[in-house]
Amino acid sequence: MRLTLATSVKVLFVLMLSACTSTEGSGFDARQGLSAASDAVRAVTVSDADLQSASKNMMAQMDAENRIAPQNDKYGKRLANLTNKLTNEDGLNLNFKAYLVDDVNAFATPDGSIRVFSGLMDMMTDDELLFVIGHEIGHVKLGHSLKQIRTSYLASAAAKAVNASGLNSQQLTDLGAKFVNAQYSQSQESESDAYGVKFMKRHNYNLPAAVSGMRKLADMDGSAAGKGKSIFATHPGAKQRADRIQELISK
Repeated sequence: MRLTLATSVKVLFVLMLSACTSTEGSGFDARQGLSAASDAVRAVTVSDADLQSASKNMMAQMDAENRIAPQNDKYGKRLANLTNKLTNEDGLNLNFKAYLVDDVNAFATPDGSIRVFSGLMDMMTDDELLFVIGHEIGHVKLGHSLKQIRTSYLASAAAKAVNASGLNSQQLTDLGAKFVNAQYSQSQESESDAYGVKFMKRHNYNLPAAVSGMRKLADMDGSAAGKGKSIFATHPGAKQRADRIQELISK
């Protein structure tokens, strides 16, 4: 959510006042303080459109930095078969790629990019993967990923950029790392779980797979059989969520 112009001016005024009240001879450069104040206001008031553009650029950078499963690869073929009818799901323009990474993970960005890691694909059936995909679509549809990228942007070096849509490669790499490693709130995860169940029902997918997939995550000991980072680390309370999903599909 953007600050109103009046609020932004108040924030800038406070920061400028703070910069100008330094004691003489302290070595403090008021011009640097004013520049920092301007950077802070610009970061807080970055527009949703700029963040959407930054998201696309961030994903281009991340795709360049990770091994993407080619179309003739088993992971690429499998994901394409699962998602070939989902590119315009629920009014969203989505694109899907499999990362050849052992981490048990998946994520979605506000521009509609959904990435599924091969480590997750190895441990889940097609039906279980479809629930995860539906859950990630939920984060986009419900605006969670846009809020997350705003938070990640404000926490990154990119926040000093004049325009969020014009970040350099290092800033995009930093933004991507913060976005992927950030955690959604419990309420956001619950909302996306509910969306995932509706997604499964809408497409007549195998509903019990939503529960079995979540229970697999709950059963993980944190090491994922030696496979890197787990989706369990960023999706807390998997056992309780599996129970809740069971209640949802029973309604």
